[in-house]
Amino acid sequence: MTNDETIDQLNKLIETCKDGEYGFRSSAEHCKSTDLKTIFMQRSQDCAKGARELQALVSRLGGKAEDDSSTTGALHRGWVAVVGTLSGYSDEQMLDECERGEDAAMDRYRDALKQPLPADVMSVVQAQYEGVKRNHDQIRTLRNQVRAAS
Repeated sequence: MTNDETIDQLNKLIETCKDGEYGFRSSAEHCKSTDLKTIFMQRSQDCAKGARELQALVSRLGGKAEDDSSTTGALHRGWVAVVGTLSGYSDEQMLDECERGEDAAMDRYRDALKQPLPADVMSVVQAQYEGVKRNHDQIRTLRNQVRAAS
């Protein structure tokens, strides 16, 4: 894999991290539960940290690091806002959308892990993928708890 291809792959993951950062923050703003607001804000901060880590790798490789979310992520957040406005924001709905976002993030990280990335880059991507899986599992568990309580 060329240096430019590695940078491109990392920039896609930076966009994914930014999608998560903005998505979790937006969900925190719209959910009712104080506990969920705290969890969503922590996940948002974790995603921001992941983006910074990847941006540092891109810079070290001599590239220009992405600093914004993807178009797809922005469209998804817009859709969530429209649906939330029409149906009323619920904690279950916010958890559903966060899980959907984490599904997309896991897919992007899996794709990246299939690439012949340099070993040091691969270890960072693998560690971040494990974090995405933990986020996904936590969100799914919380969503199931909210559904069971309703």
